[in-house]
Amino acid sequence: MAPKKKWIVAAVWLLFAVAIGLPWFMDTASRPSANSAEVVGLTLPKAAIEKYDVIVAGTDPEGIAAALSAARNGLRVLLVDGKGRDRLGGLLTMGWLNSLDLNLAPQQTAEAKRSGNYDFLNKGIFQKWYDQLGGTSFDAHAAADLFEQMVRDERNISLLLGVKSMEPKLEGKVVRGLAITDGNGRSRVLQARAVIDATQDGDIAALAGAPYTVGREDLGNPDARMAVTLVFKLSGMTEDIWQSFGRRKDTGVDQSSAWGFLEASNYPSSNPDRVALRGLNIGRQKDGTILVNAMHIFGVDPLDPVSVQEGLRIGRREAPLIAEFLKTTFEEMKDLSYAGTAPELYVRESRHMQGEYRLTMADLMENRDFWDAIAYGSYDVDIQRLGRGDHGAIMMSPRQYGVPFRTLVPKEIDGLLVVGRSASFDSLPHGSARVVPLGMATGEAAGAAARLAIDEGISFRQLAGSRSGISRLQDMLRGQGMDLRMREARQPAYRGHPTYPGLLAAVSMGMTLGGYDNNRWDLDGLSSKDRYLTMMQRLVKMHPRYFRGKPDGMLAGYLKSGETVTLENAAHALLLTSGVQVKREQAVAELKKRNWITPATWSLISHPGGLTNGETFMLVRDAVARHAGVTYR
Repeated sequence: MAPKKKWIVAAVWLLFAVAIGLPWFMDTASRPSANSAEVVGLTLPKAAIEKYDVIVAGTDPEGIAAALSAARNGLRVLLVDGKGRDRLGGLLTMGWLNSLDLNLAPQQTAEAKRSGNYDFLNKGIFQKWYDQLGGTSFDAHAAADLFEQMVRDERNISLLLGVKSMEPKLEGKVVRGLAITDGNGRSRVLQARAVIDATQDGDIAALAGAPYTVGREDLGNPDARMAVTLVFKLSGMTEDIWQSFGRRKDTGVDQSSAWGFLEASNYPSSNPDRVALRGLNIGRQKDGTILVNAMHIFGVDPLDPVSVQEGLRIGRREAPLIAEFLKTTFEEMKDLSYAGTAPELYVRESRHMQGEYRLTMADLMENRDFWDAIAYGSYDVDIQRLGRGDHGAIMMSPRQYGVPFRTLVPKEIDGLLVVGRSASFDSLPHGSARVVPLGMATGEAAGAAARLAIDEGISFRQLAGSRSGISRLQDMLRGQGMDLRMREARQPAYRGHPTYPGLLAAVSMGMTLGGYDNNRWDLDGLSSKDRYLTMMQRLVKMHPRYFRGKPDGMLAGYLKSGETVTLENAAHALLLTSGVQVKREQAVAELKKRNWITPATWSLISHPGGLTNGETFMLVRDAVARHAGVTYR
């Protein structure tokens, strides 16, 4: 579109907005063409109202869903972003994550798998947005335009971008709005009857004083967190090149997505302590480019702006080197060209709020439903690499689990809901619950909950404790197109194993993983020194008050790597790890004397000369329950 024509369009829109009383104002930036990388900047008029029913902080997809839901329920909404963004969509449009981790129903037809026309959980606003884009990956520019159009179509939404800072306005422990500094440096207080925190990192809740953990803190490792990614772009894609991707043995493709190229993990990083490459996830754009999600950047603190900027610099230095490696390593990519990086990092993990309920690994292992479920998840528990020496893991693959409304209600602070990846999930189940489709469902539920709480004159915390109120909320969500069915599915085989209680505890403490097929924990296989050592190390991390020993040295003295674990050795290591000094030959008797192990577990052990993985899980589970007083259930 020519510059003159763009100004005409802007003027016409402004006159139209004034004429019908829309609370929109066109910024000095003109409307771009459909395939431009930028979306029009929108801000509040100078005479804008200062009071709203709901303020939604954060313009990622979760925040957009919350704003749309609240507006469609008749509330006056302000959608505001404090990251200096010039477009809607956050991670998807600024982080270029154009291939989504999908939240699928448990059973998919062969046709759905072939065509990509999947049956999604929750549906609702996410489904309507996704269906208009088409394909398992989407064009990031088209996604931004569609988000903008969906927001524009709601007369009850005002949008404020370019904000320099925003923080909660509190009355005691109740959030009453936001104090902001806008793009012109003007400080303003915006009042609201409810605030929804849809920032990626739960910034508003944290500033309000809501309790939270960071990274792997709940697993005893607060400095560990999943790697961040800088998505990069390659140009020159043709249909012939795309089809050649699918002819590789290690790679799959559909019309818009490709995955594989596993040899990419052999990339010789120029900065191996900070950068690595994994197999590629590729999303196709409409302009002959592809976006590649594969770079891992370690040691970035998402809550430290200096660290984030350092991560961006590291990624931008490495991206062209990675592109050259791909061109020379894979024949299919030799004619592609490096074309830049995303404006923002893809951050997987930062804060984990502590809410009225905290989602646990037991919830996913048992595919639990909840009386207050307002969304459902099913994505694999995908823990990306934590650092150079770590390889990441698929902890397990749930069929379908409920997400309680209580996970959106932060402890100690009222007037506020938290949606998206920083809601109240333990760090391990967060590996599944962090995905965008589920986050958009929580956002949609939060927007409707605001309507209900305002109508009933109750707080979100009171709503979270009301079965009748939650029932009305669920009816509202169904009425606006959400699917809140718990699909029928047979329970996984591991739940029928006699050592399942031990497995549940071991998985919850990060001691073992099941992989995509939930079989890698090998319950009937013989345990080895390496596995048992990992379990003891995790005990020290998880429960340091009760397990203070140094298992590395204790086990190294009498077990060779790979050697099976006897009952005597397992008992001895367990006691030494807990600080009890005892001779090895007396360890079993001492363990029985202390009554740390249940009679049921003793009866399971049929071959003391070689314990199975399941049996060692049971020993540890009982010791933690009876010695540390913590039961995983």
